[in-house]
Amino acid sequence: MSEPIKPSVGRGVLHLFCKPTPLVDGDAVVAAVRASEAAGAQVVCVSLLGHKADAAFMAMHENLRELRHLQTALQRAGLEVVDSYVSLTEVSEYAKGMPEAMLNARLYPEIPPKAHHMPAWCFYPMSKRREGHANWFTLPYDDRSALMHEHGTSGRKYAGRVVQYVTGSTGLDDYEWGVTLFGVHPDDLKEVVYTMRFDQASAVYGEFGPFYTGYVVSPEELAVAL
Repeated sequence: MSEPIKPSVGRGVLHLFCKPTPLVDGDAVVAAVRASEAAGAQVVCVSLLGHKADAAFMAMHENLRELRHLQTALQRAGLEVVDSYVSLTEVSEYAKGMPEAMLNARLYPEIPPKAHHMPAWCFYPMSKRREGHANWFTLPYDDRSALMHEHGTSGRKYAGRVVQYVTGSTGLDDYEWGVTLFGVHPDDLKEVVYTMRFDQASAVYGEFGPFYTGYVVSPEELAVAL
């Protein structure tokens, strides 16, 4: 067995966005997901809307090799990976003083969220702006902390309707964070993103990448759709 490649704390997170090729094998797609789960990964399958991709797979595992195994198995099943995102679970530097249980929930989360039925799903990457008039990384820590506290307060208004997973990707992918949202209804996702964009941390300092939107399904349902 190869030595595990894993973060010192937390888990690796892989988002794969795929389209079927003429050789796609639905049974092999299901088998790839089930084998990854048997190896200890958490995998969420998403049926996507729009032209960017047809399927998404969000997977978490402490060993990055296992995430790569899933990627390889899905490609062998006849899926073309047309986009992807690599990140790690993390605890924000602005979360100092939070109870240990809450910090561990961010480092070792469960997907999909178990508290509510949340089939609506979206993902987008984001970074903080580095421009002369709006450079997040030149702000004093206390100022950044206050802005993020305001941002968090806005998000908590959607408790029970939306669950957010923010994973860190600085040095790992093109943006600094990946944001995955699970919602009860699609308009819950629309509303929370719109509301939070008025916070200064987002309105002045936020840079956003492409959005992917769909709904959570079982591997078997996704295979039929493909």
